[in-house]
Amino acid sequence: MSFYDNEENLKLLCDFLRSREGPAVREALLMEKRVHYLKGEKLVNFLVEPKRGTKWPKKLPRFENRQDAIAVCKELCKLQFILRCEKRGKGELGMTRLRDFDEAGYFTWIYEGDMTQSHMLTAALVVGFLCCVCFPIWPSFLRVFVWYLSVSLLLFIFLLITVRALLFLFVWMVGWEFWFLPNLFDESLGFVDSFKPVISCEPTKPGQLPYRLGVGVAFFSFCYWAVTQPSEFDGFVAAQGDFLKDLYAGTLLSDMSQEDKENIDKPKVQSLDDLLKNLDEEIDKEDVVGDLEDEEELDSMLDNLIDVEEEIDEEEE
Repeated sequence: MSFYDNEENLKLLCDFLRSREGPAVREALLMEKRVHYLKGEKLVNFLVEPKRGTKWPKKLPRFENRQDAIAVCKELCKLQFILRCEKRGKGELGMTRLRDFDEAGYFTWIYEGDMTQSHMLTAALVVGFLCCVCFPIWPSFLRVFVWYLSVSLLLFIFLLITVRALLFLFVWMVGWEFWFLPNLFDESLGFVDSFKPVISCEPTKPGQLPYRLGVGVAFFSFCYWAVTQPSEFDGFVAAQGDFLKDLYAGTLLSDMSQEDKENIDKPKVQSLDDLLKNLDEEIDKEDVVGDLEDEEELDSMLDNLIDVEEEIDEEEE
């Protein structure tokens, strides 16, 4: 194919093959380095007939037959975008003298694509780490802002999870499985794909009617208790409100003074008065210990004199 004779177009193809839409790859160790590899046959099969649901880029022409796909794979080997290797064991690859493309061989990805984004993310990570390390010397208003932002984000996540669970519970009791942002916590998806689709609604599986009835009875029993026992439930609500107020005000640690909270990140260095006071206390302790030792020696001498007198009296008798 004349389009893939250009090296830049081959790089565009490799960018697509190395994306999430590309063929499945496995991880292994090659010369003590973790790499991604796949079999040549799977690469050719993907180029000729991509897996279902694959979004093939519009700017890349499709392959009409296996011969064209194999020719492009050979060109990838020639440019060292992929490297042929041999499989020695589970999760372990080795080098081989063969360099030509073969559908029966295993190939490791050497091409990494444009690393600009990766370098920018690495630099941002280093800068963010340094900013976190320097948190004690941040201005007071900035630390307060970070505190409010962290608390607000935590409460938002907790509220989102609670609302999703309650919506699912209400709709599930009537026979449907309804999820708001169903892929929100799917780690295999990217950031944007985690918010797709917005909602999903499917009928429940057969045999769940007893469970739905049981959950419904328990839920409405709780609602009846909340209505008939307003004093206890109102106390619970009031306690949660006080907790949120203390959380935003930073007064959850009531046993700490405001001065201690403000100076929590400052190094604790004793003043000259504190050092002199500690020195006086140590001297007083030494004096007390010395007086006690003198009294003990005097008592010991008196005891010895009494014992001597008693011995003399016994000898005279």
